[in-house]
Amino acid sequence: MDEKELLKLQNGSDIRGVAMDEVAGEPVTLPPAAANVIAEAFVQFLANKLGKDAKKLKIAIGHDSRLSAVSLKEAAIQGAMGLGARVFDCGMSSTPAMFMSIVFEDTQMDGSIMITASHLPYNRNGMKFFTATGGLEKADIKDILKAAAKLSPAVVDIGDVEQLDLMESYSAYLCDKIRKGVNHEENYMQPLSGMKIVVDAGNGAGGFFADKVLKPLGADTTGSKYLDPDGRFPNHVPNPEDKEAMASIKKLVQHSQADLGLIFDTDVDRMGAVLPDGKVISRNALIAMMAAILKEDYPGSTIVTDSVTSDELTDFLEGKLHLKHHRFKRGYKNVINECIRLNESGVISPLAIETSGHGALKENYYLDDGAYLAVKLIIAAAKAQVEGKTLASLIEELEYPADAREYRLYIRGLEDYKTYGRGVLEEFKELAEARGIQVATPSYEGVRLVFPNEGWILLRLSLHDPNMPMNIEGKRRGDCEKLAAIAKELVSGFINLDISVMD
Repeated sequence: MDEKELLKLQNGSDIRGVAMDEVAGEPVTLPPAAANVIAEAFVQFLANKLGKDAKKLKIAIGHDSRLSAVSLKEAAIQGAMGLGARVFDCGMSSTPAMFMSIVFEDTQMDGSIMITASHLPYNRNGMKFFTATGGLEKADIKDILKAAAKLSPAVVDIGDVEQLDLMESYSAYLCDKIRKGVNHEENYMQPLSGMKIVVDAGNGAGGFFADKVLKPLGADTTGSKYLDPDGRFPNHVPNPEDKEAMASIKKLVQHSQADLGLIFDTDVDRMGAVLPDGKVISRNALIAMMAAILKEDYPGSTIVTDSVTSDELTDFLEGKLHLKHHRFKRGYKNVINECIRLNESGVISPLAIETSGHGALKENYYLDDGAYLAVKLIIAAAKAQVEGKTLASLIEELEYPADAREYRLYIRGLEDYKTYGRGVLEEFKELAEARGIQVATPSYEGVRLVFPNEGWILLRLSLHDPNMPMNIEGKRRGDCEKLAAIAKELVSGFINLDISVMD
């Protein structure tokens, strides 16, 4: 296949493309033939990485609920089997479970492939790859795509491919974590008896959590919705950052009078939660709650987040929990890799988490796993119930900005938009400093302007697209408008930057 077209499928450390010819103006870019050669190239990559014959490799392949999933999975199985690898068809799976297929003693795969495009529209799909060290890096994906361009699709009979019910093992693993975490003296096997927890899976792959984790532990899941897989996602986008999705789980909690509500994205590597009073636990609140849960085991440790977290979160982490806040870059691989780097350098960091809901714990192989985050919340909720407390009490001292905005300033007419964007950031900083505006240091991504009494402005360069996101938060009503006016004035002189979205 054409190398240029294959390289367009790279989305950071993942692969994503259009897999169904159903939307006008969006031709298929990820056909089964592409999945075939990409899977074959991954097997080659893995054989070289491990120094093993491809025929001695064990590869697990699974998928989420997307309509194109089965055809892509079958093609990927053919590609992997084309080199003689022993392939296991895991069927409907979650992304974290595919990594755990490498970890579990009864499976011990050499590598795994997940067919998913996370929360993207139904006509899209993609591929994620895992080795024993976790997800692949950007450079690895590029190498795999280049190698795939030199291959022809393998034609192999997959009728005898081995089947693996991976979600049974993964669900049992989560159940065991909750039992040990709650450690209920009188009801060890069903520690969630008396609790009502509802799940909104958005018709993705997360429905298993209600049926195979919560119910066996004694929880009442009555009122849970959209547990059945449906690749057209007819009810709402399975995305904890989507307002409609969060309104859905909030309604479920309030209508069912549940103790906790959980919502997952399509492939269950992200989650959001809702408390009994309808309070949404996402973004800064989710980070704060996870940190509060972890602080007893990791006092004084460092929490790694992305760059758009609030000053109020920093105040809570450092002033109330006595932890350290390390505000890093956007991108779940970026925060995870930074967390790993800190731990390897001797700085204890138990958590890497984005405001998007991607969260990875050191204790869980640095795996961004929405279901594992849910497990930590459930354990804390069950313990709080026994002690006559509430989960909400963990973050009752967390404050919130009064208002927040995000603008995406498009870079017009430039092929080398990244060089231009870096120049904009440098001049943006100089303009701000010339006006006596405080610039945050260190800043690991973009330029963050600090207004101690009003809020902050962050201008950064998009990871993958020709635009510059600008985030603004105000401490009080009206502060956002004031800061937006200052920001617009600072960027008004950049000719190739479209700032019309700020009008």
